[in-house]
Amino acid sequence: MSVTYRGVRYFAADAHTHIYPEKIAEKATASVGSFYGLRMHHVGLPSVLAETGGRAGIDRFLVCSVATKVEQVPAINRFIESTCQEYPAFVGLAAWHQDVKDVAGEVEDIQRRGLRGIKLHPDFQEIPIDAPSLFPLYREAVKRQLPILLHTGDKRKDFSSPCRLARVLDKLPEMVCIAAHLGGYTQWQEARNCLQGAKLYTDVSSSLPFLSQDEARASIEHFGIGRVMFGTDFPMWPVEQELKAFFSLELGETANRKILFSNFAELFGLAAPDACE
Repeated sequence: MSVTYRGVRYFAADAHTHIYPEKIAEKATASVGSFYGLRMHHVGLPSVLAETGGRAGIDRFLVCSVATKVEQVPAINRFIESTCQEYPAFVGLAAWHQDVKDVAGEVEDIQRRGLRGIKLHPDFQEIPIDAPSLFPLYREAVKRQLPILLHTGDKRKDFSSPCRLARVLDKLPEMVCIAAHLGGYTQWQEARNCLQGAKLYTDVSSSLPFLSQDEARASIEHFGIGRVMFGTDFPMWPVEQELKAFFSLELGETANRKILFSNFAELFGLAAPDACE
């Protein structure tokens, strides 16, 4: 699979997707849509992600789900593990909750399952990014070189403020994290003002529908071509729509290759799809 634009073929990875078990997928998808007041374009099933993304030419998918209760963590991580085994194009992130007691043990279990990082959604989990109770996780992730994908930004909330993340990175500059949504959903200017760092990544998910092309390019330039990844926030937006919006930025072939695949592959240690076949 690949994506073609103006006669150029690109490998592509979707660096921001959410999936749910079949028995709760419709309810979970509707709940997310209600939280943001947005129409969800798909149901968050693994099979739907693989089919719609594959049809659009996506080669790899970073998949995750969020735990809003500590007892959900093991079940979600088993689900992500088994789904990645079923779908080889999937790269799994573990769920986490701030009430986990055995931080080192849980992170060890995450790695044993082959999961490649951790996902936090401070707004859903109702905990500030810079809460002291999260620092044991952050330090363990640094120790084990595990990236953390954080939902960042929402002007209705303060939990996920980009400036809160900046405080974490001031204390732990070696932490590898992905500040989703160009660093701050609905807080893109604040993200550009607050966030920087050699190990800070971002993605373009749930951003391009709301930003002018000049604003989107300003955010990408701020974080750097080598630190930005393509993402759709599945099941939020149609992948074809997100690809069209991305290519309309006219960033050039080199930037397109980095953002669509190379940055993702480098971060997660993946080979190009053709090299795996």
